[in-house]
Amino acid sequence: MTYLIRLTATDLRRLKIPEPWGYGRADQVRFGEIDALGHVNNVAYLGWLETLRVNYLTDYGVHDYGSDAPRPRIVVKQVTVEYHAEMGMGDYIACARTVEMRRTSFTQHYAVFADGALKATGSAVVVFLNRDGSKMPLPDALRTTLTQRDGTVQA
Repeated sequence: MTYLIRLTATDLRRLKIPEPWGYGRADQVRFGEIDALGHVNNVAYLGWLETLRVNYLTDYGVHDYGSDAPRPRIVVKQVTVEYHAEMGMGDYIACARTVEMRRTSFTQHYAVFADGALKATGSAVVVFLNRDGSKMPLPDALRTTLTQRDGTVQA
C-alpha cells in the first residue's frame, strides 16, 4: 500500500471502504502509538484525525498552512472519537467528509479502517475566524467545493 497520499472515492472502493467516504489517506501505526497492552493508544487517533483534517483542507484548497497570504484562522471547537474495535500494529485508512456547514463553521465526520473493519469514528466542528478572532463566514467557493465533493448540506 502507498502511504500518505490522497485516496479518492475510487481508491477507497477498491480498498473496500464503503460509501459515503470519498476522501482518505493510508498510513501505518507507529510503535510509539502503541500502549502497554499492545493496542493503539486512544490519543493517537486524535493525532491521525488532526493530520487528516489538515491534509483535507490543503487538498481542498482551503488553506496551505505555509503561505504569508491572509487566510482564515481555522480552529477546532469540538472533537469526538468513538472506539469500535482494538487496533494494533499495521496499516490503516483514515477517511473524512464534511457533512454540514453553517455560516462560519462546518462539521466533519471521520472513520478509521484497518484489516477491512471499522475501528473508530469521530467528528469535529471546525470554525473559521478572522485574524482579530471574530467569526468569518465560510467563502462561497468553499461551500460549493464541499457540496460537490462531499454532499455537504447547509444547516
